[in-house]
This record gives sequence, C-alpha cells and structure tokens, in this order.
Amino acid sequence: MNVDKTLTCADCGQEFTFTASEQDFYAERGFTEPRRCPSCRAARKAQRGDSGGSYGGSSYGGGSSYGAGSSSYGSGSSFGSRSSGGGYGGSRGPREMFPATCSSCGKETEVPFRPTSGKPVYCSDCFAQRRA
Repeated sequence: MNVDKTLTCADCGQEFTFTASEQDFYAERGFTEPRRCPSCRAARKAQRGDSGGSYGGSSYGGGSSYGAGSSSYGSGSSFGSRSSGGGYGGSRGPREMFPATCSSCGKETEVPFRPTSGKPVYCSDCFAQRRA
C-alpha cells in the first residue's frame, strides 16, 4: 500500500504531494513519478497546445481520478477512432500506431505509443478489464 509522498518540482522547485491513489494510478500504467508539480505540468501542456483528452481533460492534481473523462483509452474498439476531430485538436492527421503484444493475453494489438521495454502493454479488451 502506498502512502502520500512529498516531491520537489523540477521546474519551480516547489514541493507537491504525490498521493497514494496517484501512485497506484502511475504504477498500474507503468508511468514514472511526476517530475513537475500540477501547475507546471498544466503550464507545459498549455505551451504545447494540448487540448486535454488523454487524462480526462483536467489537471493531474486535485485528488480526482485521472481516467474519469470520456476519453479513457479502453473505451473504444480502436484508439485511432478519436484522432479525427475528437478531443485531440482535429487538425492532426491519423494517429501513429505501434504494434505490440498484450502482456495479459498475448494477442497482437496496436497502441498509440511506442512500447517501452519492461512496461506492460494491454490490448483494449484487457485494458478495459483492468480498469473495471
């Protein structure tokens, strides 16, 4: 069981809390600890022109669940279906997909990110089961 951690932002040097539920979320998805506080992450996101989408459209902080929005990856049968118009800015072309083997069932699938060695990758069915 994780406990809340106090981390220091790599950009502004301010301390911020990395809650136990956030740690569980990051670990479940194979993410590394955040290096920036929620406000610096939001500022970087705004500089890049991201429209939200991938984390439910809200900032990372606040104790809410990250995947609560309608754009969670496991919700559709294909990741690419959201790339034309939906929450990703509309002007981008088709999303680049990468081949992968599901870490749970072994089925060949495609994911919208380059799989990293040592981190699990799931097909949409297994991903949806893990989220439930």
